[in-house]
Amino acid sequence: MTKLLTVPEPSSELLQRASVVRRSAMLLGQADNKQRKLALAAMASSLELNSGEIVEANKQDLKIAKQEGLQEALIARLKLDEAKLKGAIEGVLQVANLPDPLGTCQVHRELYKDLILDRITVPLGVVGVIFEARPDAVIQIASLAIRSGNGALLKGGSEAVLTNEAIMKALKKGLKNTEIQPSSLALLTTRKESLSMLKLDGLLDLIIPRGSNELVQFIQDNTRIPVLGHADGICHLYIDSEVNLQQALRIAIDSKTQYPAACNAIETLLLHSDVAKNFLDVAIPAFEGLGVRLLGDTVSQKLGIKEPADESDWRKEYLDLVLSIKIVNSFEDAIEHIHCYGSRHTEAIATTNEKTAELFLASVDSSGVYHNCSTRFADGFRYGFGAEVGISTQTLPPRGPVGLEGLVTYRYRLRGDGHIAEDFVSGEKSFSHRDLPL
Repeated sequence: MTKLLTVPEPSSELLQRASVVRRSAMLLGQADNKQRKLALAAMASSLELNSGEIVEANKQDLKIAKQEGLQEALIARLKLDEAKLKGAIEGVLQVANLPDPLGTCQVHRELYKDLILDRITVPLGVVGVIFEARPDAVIQIASLAIRSGNGALLKGGSEAVLTNEAIMKALKKGLKNTEIQPSSLALLTTRKESLSMLKLDGLLDLIIPRGSNELVQFIQDNTRIPVLGHADGICHLYIDSEVNLQQALRIAIDSKTQYPAACNAIETLLLHSDVAKNFLDVAIPAFEGLGVRLLGDTVSQKLGIKEPADESDWRKEYLDLVLSIKIVNSFEDAIEHIHCYGSRHTEAIATTNEKTAELFLASVDSSGVYHNCSTRFADGFRYGFGAEVGISTQTLPPRGPVGLEGLVTYRYRLRGDGHIAEDFVSGEKSFSHRDLPL
């Protein structure tokens, strides 16, 4: 994608489709909580009724992807079997049952008698989401968008086009039986459309890229629309000198092998030198038995790691059964390595020393920092958000797995009775600035 030097202007057809989503989103933003909840229930029901068609479409996508030699990590993300689809449907229902993110009064303040200021949560408007090889993302994004009162323009990868189309067809079929317009959602299918989406400022309020580092960086460099996302998922697990080695091994194995294609899987294991030998004696056969290719620095190679890791490996997001291992001499060395090579996604420490754990949690500036648990918990569904539109590693909020709260903003509403600013400038009147009960 980065080979394309210019972003094409949107076609008249794309402008028309985006305008339709925009108008529908304005109506969606006025729908009440019950209407939006019922819409999600109908979407979930339709997905279940059409699950056979969706799974069959995915099998066709997988067949084509394998014939074209798609990487194993992408094939793992592309796969949407019955179990994975069932989990995605459960996520839709969980989102439906979350508290309404709209209409929350955050500030209720008297500026002067009968001059009342409110700050109310409202939808963003229309979000554009570009993602690769993740058809279940269509379900997550659509459910979060409708629940939060936002329209959505979605562009999935070409490798999942049949699955994405089958999912969108089912979602719109479900919405037809509700008070929410199906045209609040639109699916784009060509690369040209995804590039042109970057020039839909005025029609899109936020772009969320979910994919490779190359994809995210290209989008950030080629649009004036705000972008929310993360470029890399280089996650670390640090095993401290004071540690339950058996527990640490279970955490390390889960963090790497439970789903290696995920952005929250660890790519580098940092081992304190005091426990490195004892840990690797049991970890090497355990990892190799699970098909993990281990790469190590000079010290870890002397302790049994067969393949060398060089400086470039500390910067790699493998998204596969590959793990780089580095021996560190101190807690400070581990923190320094994470600060240097981490992507501010998710980092974990395995230690029995509570003081060390608290220092790690306070020192590491990532969107997720864990103690004695797998990095694979960095997920909107597992956080209780129902689903996520993506993971943000930026410092400003929203940060980490982005659910409903990341798709709303707020609006100030001021109600008066003929009040004018001049009265306060002249000193005739003075502000009370009295907070009222929410």
